[in-house]
Amino acid sequence: MPTADNPVPTIEILYNDHHGWLQGWLRRKLGDSFVAADLAQDTFVSVITAGTAADIREPRPFLTTIARRLMAHRHRRQLLEESYLQALAAMPEELLPSPETQLLALEAVQQIDDALEGLAPQVKEAFLLAHLEELTYAQIAERLKVSASSVKQYLSLANRQCLFALAA
Repeated sequence: MPTADNPVPTIEILYNDHHGWLQGWLRRKLGDSFVAADLAQDTFVSVITAGTAADIREPRPFLTTIARRLMAHRHRRQLLEESYLQALAAMPEELLPSPETQLLALEAVQQIDDALEGLAPQVKEAFLLAHLEELTYAQIAERLKVSASSVKQYLSLANRQCLFALAA
């Protein structure tokens, strides 16, 4: 916590003062102490990576905001994985990809999900409609109730984001 002698909280102080509380909060929300421990650590890793510890004035609301985002991201990944596994279960056995190919495909889907993080919902939806449902610009525009030129901009942005993330 900031004091008169040390107005800027260091990550060490932030961690020591709030990690136990955050992990307990996550455990109550999730009902799983192992996932709570992982997400608490990921929350502090996010703070370290962003270099924002010195800017934090209200640590608990700040940390819960990051933790909620990470919970949502985790939930979205679980949904993607379940959807992929359901699609595999519906396939005839002779058409099933090898376990290695299945794992690579799942990792690729998760990389794309990571790359699309932070984009506007319509941009994400346009990307998914184009690449998963193979809709045309006009069909996507009609579904999203935007112009075809907006769809083109959305897809350009999402594709750039994916290419940048995969190149990193």
